[in-house]
Amino acid sequence: MKPGVRVCVPSAAVLGLFCRGCLSRWRSWPGRSFSSTSREMSRWNSQDTSPPSPQENVRVLITGGLGQLGVGLAQMLRKQYGRDNVILSDIKKPPPHVYANGPFVYADVLDYKHLRELIVNNRVTWLVHYSALLSAVGEANVALARKINITGLHNVLDLALENCLRLFVPSTIGAFGPSSPRDPAPDLCVQRPRTIYGVSKVHGELMGEYLHHKYGLDFRCLRYPGVISSNTPPGGGTTDYAVQIFHDALSTGHHECYLRPDTRLPMMHISDCHRATVEFMQAPECQLSLRTYNIAAMSFTPEEVAQEIRKHLPHLKVTYNPDTVRQTIADSWPVRFDDTNARRDWGWAPAFGLEELVSDMLRSIRDKRTSEGLPVS
Repeated sequence: MKPGVRVCVPSAAVLGLFCRGCLSRWRSWPGRSFSSTSREMSRWNSQDTSPPSPQENVRVLITGGLGQLGVGLAQMLRKQYGRDNVILSDIKKPPPHVYANGPFVYADVLDYKHLRELIVNNRVTWLVHYSALLSAVGEANVALARKINITGLHNVLDLALENCLRLFVPSTIGAFGPSSPRDPAPDLCVQRPRTIYGVSKVHGELMGEYLHHKYGLDFRCLRYPGVISSNTPPGGGTTDYAVQIFHDALSTGHHECYLRPDTRLPMMHISDCHRATVEFMQAPECQLSLRTYNIAAMSFTPEEVAQEIRKHLPHLKVTYNPDTVRQTIADSWPVRFDDTNARRDWGWAPAFGLEELVSDMLRSIRDKRTSEGLPVS
């Protein structure tokens, strides 16, 4: 047992993922759906009172699975729950190795009916909702971001409640705004983000908490810092410089950063991010004092990560050409996260600091470039 974690005996509902407590409140719910369209609700077999075995019945669907986080999380979950019990989904064609490693299906989070069919036909019990447009991309297409990040969210909230799923929806450093405490940002404080991405994430946090308290939905949310991974290219986030700089260091030896050199932001290695997600999803509900937690690992500036990379690659040259949109976004975000509650409630602790992160990223990207026959600077 990790120090500081409260001991509790989880009920069958907590471990088995069928939140029967939410169903009694579901029946008293006067509406039929949270969205404007009428949807037929599935019937619950009230005669079935035997709790499922948690190990045998965990069936995970991951939306937006071809983004930065989905494939790695699926690999981790498949090791624990079996290859066929974790289903990746997206609207893009996956590379061959994704098909080879486990089930993949097409799923558009805006298509409620098809999403419901996937959940029912595959006996899904956990839903991990990664589909979203990130900060910088969202600001370039607000209408599409609103559609995917909010309408898509409402679809998965409806389906999770209807089917008594354990639902994980990540939040972000972007859920804070200029009026939020920045150093550190606590779990509970003023949140007034100034991006559609941040607004949609605050909306998700509050809707999930509301549905948990009113109907018993097992909603869980972590505020991710900037996540750094060698497995996927940058995807349009404000913190993505901290991924691109490693690729540039090994390819050309030069990186042009779109943020000022002193812009400090919370960051995390992707393996810590995946581990935090799995540990949080597996935590007995009685250990959770919140539905949304900050998780932290390190905070650094572009110049600090460049200096650490130069310990391995002294030739690295970094120039700074701040982009107005992304710099404004970064200046509104926290410098550090306070994750005291996550450490106390369910034992969160990161494994990677800046030194470990830089060593691992350089090794991973160098190996990847070498295997693909690409030059290494």
